[in-house]
Amino acid sequence: MNLMEPQRPAESTPISAARDWLETFDGVALATVVSAWGSAPVPVGGQLVVAPDGRFEGSVSGGCVEIDVITEAQDVIATAKHKLLEFGIADETAWRAGLPCGGTIKIFVEPLRSADRNSLDRILEACRSRGLIAVATNLETGDRRVVDPAALDDPEFAERIAAGESGILAREEGDIFLHVLMPAVRLVLAGATHVTQVLADLASRVGYDVVIVDPRPAFASAARFDGVTLREEWPEASVFDGRTAVVALTHAAHLDDEALAVALRSDCFYVGALGSKKTHAKRLERLRAAGLTEDQLARIHAPVGLAIGAKGPAEIAVSILAEIVKVARGAA
Repeated sequence: MNLMEPQRPAESTPISAARDWLETFDGVALATVVSAWGSAPVPVGGQLVVAPDGRFEGSVSGGCVEIDVITEAQDVIATAKHKLLEFGIADETAWRAGLPCGGTIKIFVEPLRSADRNSLDRILEACRSRGLIAVATNLETGDRRVVDPAALDDPEFAERIAAGESGILAREEGDIFLHVLMPAVRLVLAGATHVTQVLADLASRVGYDVVIVDPRPAFASAARFDGVTLREEWPEASVFDGRTAVVALTHAAHLDDEALAVALRSDCFYVGALGSKKTHAKRLERLRAAGLTEDQLARIHAPVGLAIGAKGPAEIAVSILAEIVKVARGAA
């Protein structure tokens, strides 16, 4: 399973913006990447919402064709009729915008009205509760419906949702775009250190749900970590699911060991620990004595982070996040 894509709608993403704007405007337009090939910079499922006054939130091409999509979106708002746009290597607009290197994208632009607020609420609630949800849209008729994975009787839908794969499915009633909205990757950081400050900020910017655990109030203060969840005790075991990464950063052996023991006994997809090879060797001895198996210990990324010669808290944080992204994407 690709742990990073499709992206789920967070509180500051196009879905939440669309819901907010529908309290002010009669309608908005939602653009979604339904197909991407080659060097297209935004994956399938990327979204951009446009308001009648020109405001927009999100991205469907990293800036390449946004202006053209926004222009088309204004027409969709005015006519309440959906459009399927395509930009590729032979398209003059794409060439001008920066897709001539081989990228091709299809973008579905649909109108949203007041009647769509309930479906948007369902998506946002699933986001808040880390639930799995999907949206099925007929690209020919524009009909859309929220799909509850727990109540599916369509094997192909079920397979795609289980794999976390958004895409177009050919059906008799027309091509259906199934948009699978996965929970965000959660990053649990043990230790409110200087590295943690930078790492928490970077991870939040890429859409991760960040939780910092540190029993030391002087370290885990709101003044040092604005807008991040802070906890003095370890969360319940259900927090450490298959979309969770855990990094031990406290520099205090007993605290790091506790964090690692919890993580290694869970389904989390990434476990990392700060420290030298010598420090890690001693750590492994302690964890073995605590009953951890060799298979469990082998899951630890230590020294944590990609080997990029990082110096100082900021660069170390970059190397750690890069390694988590690499593992989450299943990159070699």
